[in-house]
Amino acid sequence: MESVKGWTVMRVVMLGYQTWGHRTLQALLDSDHEVVLVVTHPKSEHAYEKIWDDNVAELAEKHDVPVLLRSRPDDAELLDAVRESRPDIIVANNWRTWLPPELFDLPAHGTLNIHDSLLPAYAGFSPIIWALINGEERVGVTAHRMNAELDAGDVLVQRSVPVGPTDTATDLFHRTVDLIAPLVRESLDLIASGQDTGQWMPQDRARASFFHKRSAEDSRIDWSWPADRLERLVRAQSDPYPNAYAFHGGKRLRIVSAAVSEGRYGGTPGRVFIREGDGVVVVAGADAHTGRCPGFLVRRVRTDDGTEYAATDYFRTMGGYLTSRP
Repeated sequence: MESVKGWTVMRVVMLGYQTWGHRTLQALLDSDHEVVLVVTHPKSEHAYEKIWDDNVAELAEKHDVPVLLRSRPDDAELLDAVRESRPDIIVANNWRTWLPPELFDLPAHGTLNIHDSLLPAYAGFSPIIWALINGEERVGVTAHRMNAELDAGDVLVQRSVPVGPTDTATDLFHRTVDLIAPLVRESLDLIASGQDTGQWMPQDRARASFFHKRSAEDSRIDWSWPADRLERLVRAQSDPYPNAYAFHGGKRLRIVSAAVSEGRYGGTPGRVFIREGDGVVVVAGADAHTGRCPGFLVRRVRTDDGTEYAATDYFRTMGGYLTSRP
């Protein structure tokens, strides 16, 4: 490390992927610190990894920063390259696999991981989607020290934004990704100036939760869910994410827009029941037989050929069922 204008300039190795990693790298390039190596993943065909896929490697190469492409970080060549780069700190964001301790503990300041949830809750994958489904009031971003347990290290800086009643995962992605650059700058300034001493807060492991990667199965509608949770699922699977879906007449039907009905409707979950306002009510919830529950108001749908319909145009007659499987 060297001091410039009273600041300690750190040598930084950055590990990251997709737009989250791209924003982190850009923040580092815009800082007073020196990015000496970037490690990122090769392009993926996974549905969720093709969304928000700003290219980290291209940004590094544009700024003449050496780049290594790796699916996993545990080979000797990578470890040697990081060691030879003599980093004072590693900064990671959206690195998709576990890092070995000989890597994350290599720099004097260890590894600062940027995670898009309010840790200790929603460690792991797709935290914004899971948080929205679960009705959380806030989402955010956390800068924490990496240790051997995924997303479990001491927290340095955390910032959050509120979740509004109509917010989609896309809205919350844009709001939280905008937190990355100021969070990275603030964290590195604290560390470089020595002001981080006493600022690191251990996570309360009793409040921790860990979520898996999402797949097509996780977008399948379960009609035993209450209408409010189904409505949040639709918002959580907003374009460009793979939409929540069910089947009608054996064909998949994606739910693009929905709400909770004003009226209460009883019967069998999945029944296409009645028009209400600008949508069509589908009976929903494990307690739907009581008639005391609101229904799931479908407003817009999309078929597998990409054609989108107002629900009132698609469901010309009432009756029949939307099912979870063909």
